[in-house]
Amino acid sequence: MPKLEFAKSSPTAAKVDVVAVFATKRDRTAVPAADAVALGDALDIDLGAELDAVRFEGDLGQVARIPTRRRAKAHVLLVVGLGEESPDTETLRKAAGLAARNALKNGTLALVIPGDLVADATDNERARAITEGAGLGAYAYTTYRTKSNDLPSLEGIELLAGEGVGAKEATAGVQAGAVVVEATSLARDLVNTPPQDKRPPALADRIRDLADGTGIKVTVLDEGDLAKGGFGGILGVGQGSSAPPRLVELTHSPARASGHVTLVGKGITFDSGGLSLKPPTAMTTMKSDMGGAAAVVATLLAADRLGLRTKITGLVALAENMPSGTAIRVSDVLTHRGGSTVEVLNTDAEGRLVLADALAYGAESKPDALIDIATLTGAQVVALGPKISGLMGTDDGLVAALLSAAKQAGEGLWQLPLPVEYREHLRSEIADLKNIGKPRQAGTIVAALFLKEFTDGVPWAHLDIAGPAFTEEGDDFYTGKGATGAPVRTLVRYLEARQA
Repeated sequence: MPKLEFAKSSPTAAKVDVVAVFATKRDRTAVPAADAVALGDALDIDLGAELDAVRFEGDLGQVARIPTRRRAKAHVLLVVGLGEESPDTETLRKAAGLAARNALKNGTLALVIPGDLVADATDNERARAITEGAGLGAYAYTTYRTKSNDLPSLEGIELLAGEGVGAKEATAGVQAGAVVVEATSLARDLVNTPPQDKRPPALADRIRDLADGTGIKVTVLDEGDLAKGGFGGILGVGQGSSAPPRLVELTHSPARASGHVTLVGKGITFDSGGLSLKPPTAMTTMKSDMGGAAAVVATLLAADRLGLRTKITGLVALAENMPSGTAIRVSDVLTHRGGSTVEVLNTDAEGRLVLADALAYGAESKPDALIDIATLTGAQVVALGPKISGLMGTDDGLVAALLSAAKQAGEGLWQLPLPVEYREHLRSEIADLKNIGKPRQAGTIVAALFLKEFTDGVPWAHLDIAGPAFTEEGDDFYTGKGATGAPVRTLVRYLEARQA
């Protein structure tokens, strides 16, 4: 991850290889931001003529590279389009990510925070969005590459105050954005890690190491602790693997804390489907089935870095879903934390089984909000596609707060209903519940209704991130192929809003 910092240099004096500025579009013509025009004048560059020459019209996704002819410390002036619609902070985030990708081969980059664009945003918000976009756009996972030096990378990214931008406010935005980039990158790293190196005991140890030296307290429940505590769902899913399951509890508990939020993450470190075995092509992305757990860990660490005053508990249920002679069978009945029984009719619907235990445990402390995050259902991808997570919950205020946070963060989130009549889909003839509903009928909603049974009336929300957690395509802006880090940005924004 490149170093991200606010610098007081002018664009001409910044000691970087590339300086990036922004432009919008009007009537098929680029309209550079005031800072871009001023920089062009300072460099004695006819910016309009240069942009016309390369047919740069200011569309989002367009980039123009203009040599500075040694009239600045930087060798290249990068003009990045924002489009003709009124740009918002997500547009800035995307354009900054594109700028970072275009500067990868150059070494260092400075981006000028525009003061005359995104009229309804503060300098803090503009600076934060650009920092997040640039930092995430520069992300690369190289741990297992033996020739990682062959990959272009940015050594550093500076944010410069444009005309009318307050340095104090911009600095705060850059600092917060850098924390979010670090947290999101960590979540990406955890998800991208091959499954042989993040089996439950190993991942629990890694989480403990990540929290070492922070204010986060970590407690790990091993298989013996889980048996004593009645965590039958986590134990049941994990019993087919030679690597036993774990429940990791992380606690951010500031002095004079205001409120208590519990985050619960699904952590299936690899999902083969168990005895209800997935086809081979469906397993290729199943190292990402712990995306919810990764998001919870990253969010807790970000909360500590940001000094948030809310008490936050993170519960990460880790298991490996494997077929073997000891694996759970179809028709087995599991007894969960709190005593509820579940008939297992599909071992590939395992995420809800580990979440049920963690939710029941989390609800015991009666937090103000209980939020679970999980790559839970393929039906979510069918309903909302690869970029929009599904949101369901029992508390209107909590749901509204999460939707608002997602909009600020630039992450897709859409509310789905929780109709009580669908509860009938979970009725078992021999147990309290069964773990699947009716084929091809509201799978995402029915899975959420299953989880609701374990929340004990605590205000609760469920984020199904099955599609957005991992992408096999990426985009041209700040999300490459692989793990995305969703929904870390949304969770951090939600927790920050609770401080107001």
